[in-house]
Amino acid sequence: MDKRYHKTLYACFTGYVVQAIVNNFVPLLFLTFHSSYGIPMAQITLLITFNFFTQLLVDMLSVAFVDRIGYRASMIIAHLCAVAGFLFLTILPDLLGNAFAGLLIAVAVYAVGGGLLEVLVSPVVEACPTKQKEKAMSLLHSFYCWGHVAVVLVSTVYFRLFGIENWKILACIWALIPFANMIAFTKVPIVSLLEEEEKGLTIKQLFRMRIFWVLMVMMVCAGASEQAVSQWASVFAETGLHINKTIGDLAGPMLFAVLMGSSRAFYGKYGERMDLDRFMTGSGILCVIAYLCISLVPGPIVGFAGCALCGLSVGVMWPGVFSKAAASVSRGGTAMFALLALAGDVGCAGGPTAVGMISDALGNHLKMGILAGVLFPILLLIGIYLCRIWNRRACENICS
Repeated sequence: MDKRYHKTLYACFTGYVVQAIVNNFVPLLFLTFHSSYGIPMAQITLLITFNFFTQLLVDMLSVAFVDRIGYRASMIIAHLCAVAGFLFLTILPDLLGNAFAGLLIAVAVYAVGGGLLEVLVSPVVEACPTKQKEKAMSLLHSFYCWGHVAVVLVSTVYFRLFGIENWKILACIWALIPFANMIAFTKVPIVSLLEEEEKGLTIKQLFRMRIFWVLMVMMVCAGASEQAVSQWASVFAETGLHINKTIGDLAGPMLFAVLMGSSRAFYGKYGERMDLDRFMTGSGILCVIAYLCISLVPGPIVGFAGCALCGLSVGVMWPGVFSKAAASVSRGGTAMFALLALAGDVGCAGGPTAVGMISDALGNHLKMGILAGVLFPILLLIGIYLCRIWNRRACENICS
Protein backbone atom coordinates (compact mmCIF):
# COMPACT_ATOMS: atom_id res chain seq x y z
CA MET A 1 0.00 0.00 0.00
CA ASP A 2 1.13 3.54 -0.80
CA LYS A 3 2.62 4.99 2.39
CA ARG A 4 0.46 8.09 1.98
CA TYR A 5 -2.59 6.02 2.85
CA HIS A 6 -1.09 5.09 6.22
CA LYS A 7 -1.88 8.69 7.21
CA THR A 8 -5.46 8.19 6.03
CA LEU A 9 -5.79 5.08 8.19
CA TYR A 10 -4.33 6.88 11.23
CA ALA A 11 -6.79 9.75 10.73
CA CYS A 12 -9.66 7.23 10.53
CA PHE A 13 -8.46 5.47 13.68
CA THR A 14 -8.46 8.85 15.45
CA GLY A 15 -11.94 9.46 14.04
CA TYR A 16 -13.24 6.53 16.06
CA VAL A 17 -11.49 7.89 19.15
CA VAL A 18 -13.47 11.09 18.54
CA GLN A 19 -16.64 8.98 18.29
CA ALA A 20 -15.80 7.43 21.67
CA ILE A 21 -15.32 10.88 23.23
CA VAL A 22 -18.66 12.01 21.81
CA ASN A 23 -20.53 9.06 23.33
CA ASN A 24 -18.75 8.58 26.66
CA PHE A 25 -17.52 11.91 28.09
CA VAL A 26 -20.78 13.69 28.95
CA PRO A 27 -22.32 10.72 30.87
CA LEU A 28 -19.43 11.09 33.36
CA LEU A 29 -20.79 14.56 34.18
CA PHE A 30 -24.45 13.73 34.80
CA LEU A 31 -24.29 14.15 38.58
CA THR A 32 -22.30 17.37 38.13
CA PHE A 33 -24.97 18.77 35.81
CA HIS A 34 -27.61 17.76 38.35
CA SER A 35 -25.90 19.52 41.26
CA SER A 36 -24.48 22.53 39.39
CA TYR A 37 -27.48 23.47 37.26
CA GLY A 38 -30.31 21.95 39.32
CA ILE A 39 -31.48 19.85 36.37
CA PRO A 40 -33.64 16.84 37.35
CA MET A 41 -32.02 13.47 36.68
CA ALA A 42 -34.98 12.45 34.51
CA GLN A 43 -34.10 15.31 32.14
CA ILE A 44 -30.37 14.64 32.25
CA THR A 45 -30.79 11.00 31.20
CA LEU A 46 -32.64 12.29 28.13
CA LEU A 47 -29.28 13.59 26.90
CA ILE A 48 -28.20 10.02 26.09
CA THR A 49 -31.44 9.30 24.24
CA PHE A 50 -31.18 12.59 22.35
CA ASN A 51 -27.55 11.90 21.42
CA PHE A 52 -28.28 8.51 19.88
CA PHE A 53 -31.57 9.64 18.32
CA THR A 54 -29.70 12.48 16.57
CA GLN A 55 -27.04 10.05 15.37
CA LEU A 56 -29.75 7.73 14.02
CA LEU A 57 -31.30 10.66 12.17
CA VAL A 58 -27.92 11.63 10.70
CA ASP A 59 -27.36 7.99 9.63
CA MET A 60 -30.59 8.17 7.62
CA LEU A 61 -30.09 11.65 6.15
CA SER A 62 -26.43 11.17 5.22
CA VAL A 63 -27.38 8.99 2.24
CA ALA A 64 -28.77 12.09 0.53
CA PHE A 65 -25.75 14.39 0.80
CA VAL A 66 -22.46 12.57 1.53
CA ASP A 67 -21.84 11.48 -2.07
CA ARG A 68 -22.82 14.93 -3.34
CA ILE A 69 -20.41 16.96 -1.20
CA GLY A 70 -17.74 14.25 -0.97
CA TYR A 71 -16.10 12.31 1.84
CA ARG A 72 -13.47 14.94 2.62
CA ALA A 73 -15.96 17.76 3.12
CA SER A 74 -18.20 15.45 5.15
CA MET A 75 -15.29 14.40 7.36
CA ILE A 76 -14.36 18.03 8.01
CA ILE A 77 -17.96 18.87 8.90
CA ALA A 78 -18.14 15.88 11.25
CA HIS A 79 -15.04 16.92 13.18
CA LEU A 80 -16.08 20.58 13.20
CA CYS A 81 -19.41 19.60 14.78
CA ALA A 82 -17.59 17.57 17.44
CA VAL A 83 -15.35 20.53 18.27
CA ALA A 84 -18.26 22.98 18.35
CA GLY A 85 -20.39 20.65 20.47
CA PHE A 86 -17.75 20.34 23.19
CA LEU A 87 -17.12 24.08 23.22
CA PHE A 88 -20.87 24.71 23.41
CA LEU A 89 -20.99 22.46 26.49
CA THR A 90 -18.79 24.95 28.31
CA ILE A 91 -20.62 28.08 27.11
CA LEU A 92 -24.30 27.58 26.37
CA PRO A 93 -25.62 26.31 29.76
CA ASP A 94 -24.46 29.56 31.39
CA LEU A 95 -25.07 31.82 28.39
CA LEU A 96 -28.68 30.77 27.86
CA GLY A 97 -31.28 31.26 30.53
CA ASN A 98 -32.08 27.52 30.47
CA ALA A 99 -29.08 25.29 31.30
CA PHE A 100 -30.79 22.14 30.03
CA ALA A 101 -31.56 23.77 26.70
CA GLY A 102 -27.89 24.74 26.42
CA LEU A 103 -26.78 21.17 27.10
CA LEU A 104 -29.33 19.85 24.63
CA ILE A 105 -28.05 22.13 21.85
CA ALA A 106 -24.45 21.14 22.57
CA VAL A 107 -25.34 17.42 22.52
CA ALA A 108 -27.24 17.87 19.24
CA VAL A 109 -24.25 19.54 17.59
CA TYR A 110 -21.65 16.95 18.60
CA ALA A 111 -24.11 14.12 17.93
CA VAL A 112 -24.27 15.29 14.28
CA GLY A 113 -20.50 14.85 14.19
CA GLY A 114 -20.73 11.43 15.84
CA GLY A 115 -23.40 10.24 13.43
CA LEU A 116 -21.41 11.39 10.40
CA LEU A 117 -18.26 9.71 11.65
CA GLU A 118 -20.10 6.43 12.08
CA VAL A 119 -21.23 6.60 8.46
CA LEU A 120 -17.97 7.90 6.96
CA VAL A 121 -15.01 6.25 8.68
CA SER A 122 -15.67 2.62 7.71
CA PRO A 123 -16.14 3.25 3.95
CA VAL A 124 -13.03 5.48 3.86
CA VAL A 125 -10.99 2.63 5.37
CA GLU A 126 -12.66 0.08 3.07
CA ALA A 127 -11.72 2.22 0.04
CA CYS A 128 -8.05 2.49 1.03
CA PRO A 129 -5.84 0.26 -1.18
CA THR A 130 -5.04 -2.28 1.54
CA LYS A 131 -4.60 -6.00 0.91
CA GLN A 132 -6.27 -7.16 4.14
CA LYS A 133 -9.46 -5.10 4.39
CA GLU A 134 -11.07 -7.25 7.13
CA LYS A 135 -7.90 -6.82 9.18
CA ALA A 136 -7.90 -3.03 8.74
CA MET A 137 -11.62 -2.83 9.56
CA SER A 138 -11.26 -4.81 12.80
CA LEU A 139 -8.25 -2.74 13.86
CA LEU A 140 -10.20 0.43 13.06
CA HIS A 141 -13.10 -0.52 15.31
CA SER A 142 -10.75 -1.43 18.15
CA PHE A 143 -9.89 2.26 18.41
CA TYR A 144 -13.43 3.04 19.55
CA CYS A 145 -12.81 0.71 22.50
CA TRP A 146 -9.42 2.26 23.28
CA GLY A 147 -11.02 5.70 23.00
CA HIS A 148 -13.71 4.64 25.47
CA VAL A 149 -11.08 3.36 27.90
CA ALA A 150 -9.02 6.55 27.52
CA VAL A 151 -12.02 8.84 28.10
CA VAL A 152 -12.95 7.11 31.36
CA LEU A 153 -9.39 6.74 32.68
CA VAL A 154 -8.10 10.20 31.73
CA SER A 155 -11.28 11.91 32.92
CA THR A 156 -11.26 9.99 36.22
CA VAL A 157 -7.61 10.93 36.87
CA TYR A 158 -8.24 14.56 35.87
CA PHE A 159 -11.25 14.88 38.20
CA ARG A 160 -9.23 13.33 41.01
CA LEU A 161 -6.30 15.73 40.53
CA PHE A 162 -8.02 18.97 39.59
CA GLY A 163 -11.58 18.52 40.81
CA ILE A 164 -14.71 17.75 38.83
CA GLU A 165 -15.75 21.41 39.13
CA ASN A 166 -13.08 22.16 36.49
CA TRP A 167 -14.71 19.86 33.92
CA LYS A 168 -15.02 22.68 31.37
CA ILE A 169 -11.24 22.80 30.93
CA LEU A 170 -11.19 19.06 30.27
CA ALA A 171 -14.01 19.44 27.71
CA CYS A 172 -11.85 21.96 25.84
CA ILE A 173 -8.87 19.58 26.02
CA TRP A 174 -10.96 16.76 24.55
CA ALA A 175 -12.07 19.16 21.79
CA LEU A 176 -8.45 19.46 20.65
CA ILE A 177 -8.49 15.87 19.34
CA PRO A 178 -11.27 16.37 16.74
CA PHE A 179 -9.77 19.78 15.88
CA ALA A 180 -6.37 18.25 15.11
CA ASN A 181 -7.96 15.38 13.18
CA MET A 182 -10.06 17.83 11.18
CA ILE A 183 -6.82 19.47 10.02
CA ALA A 184 -5.46 16.02 9.12
CA PHE A 185 -8.49 15.27 6.94
CA THR A 186 -7.85 18.39 4.88
CA LYS A 187 -4.58 16.79 3.70
CA VAL A 188 -4.74 12.97 3.73
CA PRO A 189 -5.59 11.16 0.46
CA ILE A 190 -9.13 9.77 0.27
CA VAL A 191 -10.22 7.20 -2.32
CA SER A 192 -13.79 6.68 -3.48
CA LEU A 193 -15.42 3.31 -2.83
CA LEU A 194 -16.62 3.27 -6.43
CA GLU A 195 -14.76 3.51 -9.70
CA GLU A 196 -14.90 6.78 -11.60
CA GLU A 197 -18.37 7.38 -13.11
CA GLU A 198 -19.63 4.23 -11.35
CA LYS A 199 -22.81 4.74 -9.35
CA GLY A 200 -23.56 3.09 -6.05
CA LEU A 201 -26.72 1.13 -5.42
CA THR A 202 -29.79 3.09 -4.39
CA ILE A 203 -31.71 2.32 -1.22
CA LYS A 204 -34.49 0.77 -3.31
CA GLN A 205 -31.97 -1.52 -5.05
CA LEU A 206 -30.44 -2.55 -1.73
CA PHE A 207 -33.85 -3.33 -0.28
CA ARG A 208 -34.50 -5.75 -3.13
CA MET A 209 -31.50 -7.89 -2.15
CA ARG A 210 -32.08 -10.79 0.27
CA ILE A 211 -28.50 -10.77 1.46
CA PHE A 212 -28.71 -7.08 2.37
CA TRP A 213 -31.67 -7.73 4.70
CA VAL A 214 -29.73 -10.55 6.34
CA LEU A 215 -26.77 -8.21 6.83
CA MET A 216 -29.09 -5.58 8.34
CA VAL A 217 -30.45 -8.11 10.85
CA MET A 218 -26.89 -9.21 11.62
CA MET A 219 -25.92 -5.60 12.27
CA VAL A 220 -28.86 -5.10 14.64
CA CYS A 221 -27.83 -8.27 16.46
CA ALA A 222 -24.17 -7.20 16.61
CA GLY A 223 -25.10 -3.92 18.30
CA ALA A 224 -27.65 -5.59 20.59
CA SER A 225 -25.28 -8.44 21.59
CA GLU A 226 -22.69 -5.87 22.57
CA GLN A 227 -24.77 -3.33 24.45
CA ALA A 228 -27.31 -5.67 26.09
CA VAL A 229 -24.52 -6.81 28.44
CA SER A 230 -22.25 -3.75 28.36
CA GLN A 231 -24.97 -1.49 29.77
CA TRP A 232 -25.54 -3.84 32.71
CA ALA A 233 -21.89 -4.73 33.45
CA SER A 234 -21.49 -2.19 36.26
CA VAL A 235 -24.70 -3.49 37.89
CA PHE A 236 -23.17 -6.96 38.12
CA ALA A 237 -19.97 -5.50 39.54
CA GLU A 238 -21.81 -3.45 42.18
CA THR A 239 -24.56 -5.86 43.24
CA GLY A 240 -22.71 -9.14 42.73
CA LEU A 241 -19.27 -8.20 44.05
CA HIS A 242 -20.53 -5.49 46.46
CA ILE A 243 -18.06 -2.80 45.42
CA ASN A 244 -18.64 0.96 45.13
CA LYS A 245 -19.89 2.56 41.94
CA THR A 246 -16.56 4.14 40.87
CA ILE A 247 -14.71 0.84 41.06
CA GLY A 248 -17.77 -0.91 39.63
CA ASP A 249 -17.74 1.32 36.56
CA LEU A 250 -14.04 0.66 36.07
CA ALA A 251 -14.30 -3.09 36.68
CA GLY A 252 -17.49 -3.53 34.64
CA PRO A 253 -17.80 -1.43 31.46
CA MET A 254 -14.05 -0.71 31.40
CA LEU A 255 -13.09 -4.39 31.46
CA PHE A 256 -15.75 -5.09 28.85
CA ALA A 257 -14.32 -2.35 26.58
CA VAL A 258 -10.72 -3.51 27.08
CA LEU A 259 -11.52 -7.11 26.14
CA MET A 260 -13.69 -6.03 23.20
CA GLY A 261 -10.86 -3.82 21.95
CA SER A 262 -8.34 -6.62 22.47
CA SER A 263 -10.45 -8.98 20.36
CA ARG A 264 -10.60 -6.44 17.53
CA ALA A 265 -6.89 -5.65 17.80
CA PHE A 266 -6.06 -9.40 17.76
CA TYR A 267 -7.99 -9.92 14.54
CA GLY A 268 -6.52 -6.70 13.19
CA LYS A 269 -3.01 -8.09 13.71
CA TYR A 270 -3.50 -11.73 12.73
CA GLY A 271 -6.58 -11.50 10.51
CA GLU A 272 -4.76 -12.50 7.32
CA ARG A 273 -4.18 -15.96 8.84
CA MET A 274 -7.85 -16.52 9.69
CA ASP A 275 -11.13 -17.02 7.90
CA LEU A 276 -13.55 -14.24 8.88
CA ASP A 277 -16.61 -16.51 8.81
CA ARG A 278 -14.98 -19.02 11.14
CA PHE A 279 -13.74 -16.32 13.50
CA MET A 280 -17.20 -14.72 13.64
CA THR A 281 -18.86 -18.11 14.14
CA GLY A 282 -16.51 -18.93 17.00
CA SER A 283 -17.14 -15.51 18.51
CA GLY A 284 -20.92 -15.99 18.20
CA ILE A 285 -20.77 -19.36 19.98
CA LEU A 286 -18.57 -17.83 22.69
CA CYS A 287 -21.10 -15.01 23.06
CA VAL A 288 -23.94 -17.52 23.59
CA ILE A 289 -21.85 -19.27 26.26
CA ALA A 290 -21.19 -15.90 27.94
CA TYR A 291 -24.90 -15.06 28.03
CA LEU A 292 -25.67 -18.47 29.53
CA CYS A 293 -22.96 -18.02 32.18
CA ILE A 294 -24.41 -14.66 33.16
CA SER A 295 -28.02 -15.80 33.30
CA LEU A 296 -28.00 -19.46 34.38
CA VAL A 297 -24.85 -20.20 36.39
CA PRO A 298 -25.22 -19.26 40.09
CA GLY A 299 -22.55 -17.16 41.75
CA PRO A 300 -21.57 -13.52 41.15
CA ILE A 301 -18.00 -14.31 40.10
CA VAL A 302 -19.15 -16.55 37.22
CA GLY A 303 -21.69 -13.90 36.18
CA PHE A 304 -19.05 -11.20 36.15
CA ALA A 305 -16.66 -13.49 34.24
CA GLY A 306 -19.48 -14.00 31.75
CA CYS A 307 -19.67 -10.21 31.25
CA ALA A 308 -15.94 -10.10 30.54
CA LEU A 309 -16.20 -13.11 28.17
CA CYS A 310 -19.02 -11.34 26.36
CA GLY A 311 -16.79 -8.32 25.75
CA LEU A 312 -14.17 -10.59 24.22
CA SER A 313 -16.72 -12.39 22.03
CA VAL A 314 -18.56 -9.39 20.56
CA GLY A 315 -15.41 -7.57 19.44
CA VAL A 316 -15.33 -8.83 15.85
CA MET A 317 -19.10 -8.75 15.26
CA TRP A 318 -19.64 -5.11 14.26
CA PRO A 319 -16.53 -4.71 12.02
CA GLY A 320 -17.03 -8.24 10.73
CA VAL A 321 -20.52 -7.46 9.42
CA PHE A 322 -19.16 -4.32 7.72
CA SER A 323 -16.44 -6.41 6.03
CA LYS A 324 -18.91 -9.11 4.97
CA ALA A 325 -21.22 -6.46 3.51
CA ALA A 326 -18.41 -4.88 1.50
CA ALA A 327 -17.41 -8.29 0.14
CA SER A 328 -20.96 -9.54 -0.53
CA VAL A 329 -22.64 -6.43 -2.01
CA SER A 330 -20.70 -4.81 -4.82
CA ARG A 331 -21.39 -1.10 -5.39
CA GLY A 332 -23.07 -0.86 -1.97
CA GLY A 333 -21.49 2.55 -1.53
CA THR A 334 -22.45 5.18 1.02
CA ALA A 335 -26.09 4.08 1.17
CA MET A 336 -25.15 0.59 2.35
CA PHE A 337 -22.73 1.78 5.03
CA ALA A 338 -25.19 4.41 6.27
CA LEU A 339 -28.01 1.88 6.56
CA LEU A 340 -25.75 -0.63 8.30
CA ALA A 341 -24.68 2.08 10.77
CA LEU A 342 -28.37 2.83 11.33
CA ALA A 343 -29.10 -0.86 11.97
CA GLY A 344 -26.18 -1.08 14.40
CA ASP A 345 -27.43 1.93 16.34
CA VAL A 346 -30.93 0.42 16.48
CA GLY A 347 -29.36 -2.70 18.00
CA CYS A 348 -27.32 -0.68 20.49
CA ALA A 349 -30.46 1.10 21.66
CA GLY A 350 -32.83 -1.86 21.39
CA GLY A 351 -30.69 -4.55 23.04
CA PRO A 352 -30.43 -2.98 26.52
CA THR A 353 -34.05 -1.79 26.28
CA ALA A 354 -35.29 -5.31 25.52
CA VAL A 355 -33.28 -6.77 28.42
CA GLY A 356 -34.61 -4.08 30.76
CA MET A 357 -38.24 -4.51 29.70
CA ILE A 358 -38.12 -8.31 30.02
CA SER A 359 -36.38 -8.02 33.39
CA ASP A 360 -39.04 -5.60 34.59
CA ALA A 361 -41.87 -7.84 33.36
CA LEU A 362 -40.36 -10.76 35.32
CA GLY A 363 -40.08 -8.83 38.59
CA ASN A 364 -36.75 -7.07 38.03
CA HIS A 365 -35.07 -10.41 37.33
CA LEU A 366 -32.07 -9.12 35.39
CA LYS A 367 -30.63 -12.57 34.71
CA MET A 368 -33.80 -13.62 32.89
CA GLY A 369 -33.61 -10.46 30.78
CA ILE A 370 -30.04 -11.36 29.83
CA LEU A 371 -31.15 -14.93 29.06
CA ALA A 372 -33.75 -13.59 26.61
CA GLY A 373 -30.97 -11.54 25.00
CA VAL A 374 -29.19 -14.75 23.93
CA LEU A 375 -31.48 -14.58 20.89
CA PHE A 376 -29.24 -11.83 19.44
CA PRO A 377 -26.01 -13.85 19.03
CA ILE A 378 -28.06 -16.87 17.87
CA LEU A 379 -29.65 -14.82 15.08
CA LEU A 380 -26.20 -13.51 14.16
CA LEU A 381 -24.92 -17.08 13.79
CA ILE A 382 -27.86 -17.91 11.52
CA GLY A 383 -27.05 -14.83 9.43
CA ILE A 384 -23.40 -15.89 9.04
CA TYR A 385 -24.56 -19.30 7.81
CA LEU A 386 -27.02 -17.81 5.30
CA CYS A 387 -24.44 -15.37 3.93
CA ARG A 388 -21.94 -18.19 3.47
CA ILE A 389 -24.48 -20.33 1.59
CA TRP A 390 -25.62 -17.49 -0.70
CA ASN A 391 -22.06 -16.32 -1.44
CA ARG A 392 -21.04 -19.90 -2.28
CA ARG A 393 -23.98 -20.26 -4.67
CA ALA A 394 -23.19 -16.92 -6.31
CA CYS A 395 -19.57 -18.01 -6.80
CA GLU A 396 -20.68 -21.35 -8.31
CA ASN A 397 -23.02 -19.53 -10.73
CA ILE A 398 -20.21 -17.24 -11.87
CA CYS A 399 -17.78 -20.14 -12.32
CA SER A 400 -20.29 -22.20 -14.28
